Amino acid sequence: MEKQAKIFVAGHNGLVGSAIVRRLHQGGYSNLLVRSRQELDLLDQKSVFSFLEAEKPDYVVIAAARVGGIVANNTYRADFIYENLVIETNLIHGSWLAGVRNLLFLGSSCIYPKHAPQPMPETCLLTGELEYTNEPYAIAKIAGIKLCESYNLQYGTNYLSVMPTNLYGPNDNFDLEKSHVLPALLRKFHLGKCLMQGDWLSVRGDLDRRPVEGVTGGASEAEILEILSKYGVLFTPSTASAPADASVTIWGTGTPRREFLYSDDLADACVFIMENVGFSETYAAGSREIRNTHINIGTGEDLSIRELAELVSDVVGYAGQVEFDISKPDGTPRKLQNVDKLKSLGWRHSVELRNGISRVYQMYCS
Repeated sequence: MEKQAKIFVAGHNGLVGSAIVRRLHQGGYSNLLVRSRQELDLLDQKSVFSFLEAEKPDYVVIAAARVGGIVANNTYRADFIYENLVIETNLIHGSWLAGVRNLLFLGSSCIYPKHAPQPMPETCLLTGELEYTNEPYAIAKIAGIKLCESYNLQYGTNYLSVMPTNLYGPNDNFDLEKSHVLPALLRKFHLGKCLMQGDWLSVRGDLDRRPVEGVTGGASEAEILEILSKYGVLFTPSTASAPADASVTIWGTGTPRREFLYSDDLADACVFIMENVGFSETYAAGSREIRNTHINIGTGEDLSIRELAELVSDVVGYAGQVEFDISKPDGTPRKLQNVDKLKSLGWRHSVELRNGISRVYQMYCS
């Protein structure tokens, strides 16, 4: 990939897209093409096709998606499957129409069966039932993989698919309803710590930056405590006989195991693949049936949600209670990706989990 190549990064303001843009700039790629949602609606096929035809980028990176945690995925099922299907079909087919030869599509580890072998190799795709809570999103991402494979096989393009594990990092989504587990835990423990310390200035500042269901820092203490309790952050003021205490409630049993990758590591892997990997290197030579050409991106290491909660609370400095609501779903029991294919291509992660969480918390507080 030449340094002056025109590279369109769709979703450049998000967690993944912003990390890829940073990494491309660091690598000396200066001819980057980006558009905000207001400038280019990726759900509008005509606008997307016209944009790609006019700009004719050398490379398209699809980091744009409708994303969220278990609550959002299970609540907005129609939105998740529809919007993700439309975004990827508009960009992939539009790229082909515009003569774009190179494309990188970012999926998700949720594409794999609920009871997939652990760690999950690329070859276990479509071998079993999906996890129900994120099935619509997973189906949309599987469709994106098959779109890329099919265009490569029929038209000779170089449309690669990568499957990141659970991500976290700068520009993460800390919305208590829609965020993934790690940023949600970080924010909940931060608010719990502030409440225990009587630091209402920080609590109000947090809600001013990120209101919860319209509740801002200007609300009364009672209103703030009510909305936070709805999302599992409970506060008990001090009394004559007991100090102030807080409790953070987490969905499920805490036993599911998850793998986490720092977003800058993902971006580094993506640029490495763009620079060094072609479609023909994603499957065995002489294969009669070419499938599972996507590449897992992860650390190859996981921990339980309970262990994650302990780690995040320790980094944040939260000293209150942690409860698990076993009436709520756990999701997939384990999601550890096999990253042997990526390692064989020459890449490995560099940011360990505690270090990454510390970086994110420092950014959050600032």
